[in-house]
Amino acid sequence: MNKAVTLLAAIVLLFSCNSEEKVSKEDIIENYAQIVYASYQDTYDQAEKLKQEIEVFINEPSDDGLQACKEAWLMAREAYGQTEAFRFYGGPIDGENGPEGQINAWPLDEAYIDYVASDNNNANIINSPEQYPEINAEFIASMNEKGSETNVSSGYHAIEFLLWGQDLSDGAGAGQRPYTDYIPADEAHRIHAERRQTYLLETAKLLLHDLNTVKQEWEPNQDNYRAEFTSNPEESLKKIFSGLGKLSKGELAGERMFVAYDLKSKEDEHSCFSDNTHRDIITNEKGIQNVYLGEYKMLNSDSTVNGPGVYHLLKSEDPELAENLKETIAKGLASSKKIEAPFDQQIKNPEGRKQIAATISLFRKQGDLFAVAANKFGFKFDPEAI
Repeated sequence: MNKAVTLLAAIVLLFSCNSEEKVSKEDIIENYAQIVYASYQDTYDQAEKLKQEIEVFINEPSDDGLQACKEAWLMAREAYGQTEAFRFYGGPIDGENGPEGQINAWPLDEAYIDYVASDNNNANIINSPEQYPEINAEFIASMNEKGSETNVSSGYHAIEFLLWGQDLSDGAGAGQRPYTDYIPADEAHRIHAERRQTYLLETAKLLLHDLNTVKQEWEPNQDNYRAEFTSNPEESLKKIFSGLGKLSKGELAGERMFVAYDLKSKEDEHSCFSDNTHRDIITNEKGIQNVYLGEYKMLNSDSTVNGPGVYHLLKSEDPELAENLKETIAKGLASSKKIEAPFDQQIKNPEGRKQIAATISLFRKQGDLFAVAANKFGFKFDPEAI
């Protein structure tokens, strides 16, 4: 059993309290910090597996190798999606110097990185060796969002594009990038195959580095952000409430769902190359539920974090509101699971749109309820202000 798991086991015992007992803000904050650390530990481990699959693939490109990389990417998203419940309050992930923009920026202009389905396929990083002679993690970081917010050079969605390619289908179906894009040849798309290999691997390394910096800030018993966070329960409780509320309404219901729903645009869905947007939505909501209930089941082991959550604290102030919010979150999660894949087709057909609209409505209500709950503890926030 490694150090992280040992610590988690200790926390499970520490907080195996009677749910009817009154809990303190300190208890909530400590358990929250442990959930955050466990979640980022999972996220880091999955990103490491993704990098390892990419190393195997580029060493000897094959269709099976490309599929293994895609599976690893999808698993990595299962972990990361839940961590987004720890955003929107200026913490280590998206504070002033946080790496969120390098980790999960979107939408992404594909033509900034590699060839696309157009006549001009040279004005991009991979196919411009004279302008960009060396590709490494540091260079990729320096190019991220340079000149435009859609000039995304790094993170999950850059890797997604390099694995799947553009989704050019009118109907169902993800991107169809062939594995031969990674084998040098005289064909136009394969001339710079080795640069494409390098770009893919270096982006994975950068992702791993960025996730590690965030994870370290939540490591227990260190002089880091976690130490500051747990030493000020009153202020940290505000951050937790506002983070959950803003993710619920402004980000998830708004930017991630309503924009694509309203415009019927696949370019505005979250994981447009892999058609994994439906899972992004579910994992985001699951992350919110984790924090609210004070529970987290680790992906890479049988360990769990299980202690007092926001629900238990709110229940002591307003039991009816606590139950209402608990039920709304559960309904939102259930509703999100009913959105069929791929999301970019569901935004076009009447039944799919009905299900998406119902889920958006629940997420908006959820965000508003978090704002009402915050008032019970004497502070306010706007759940739409992301």
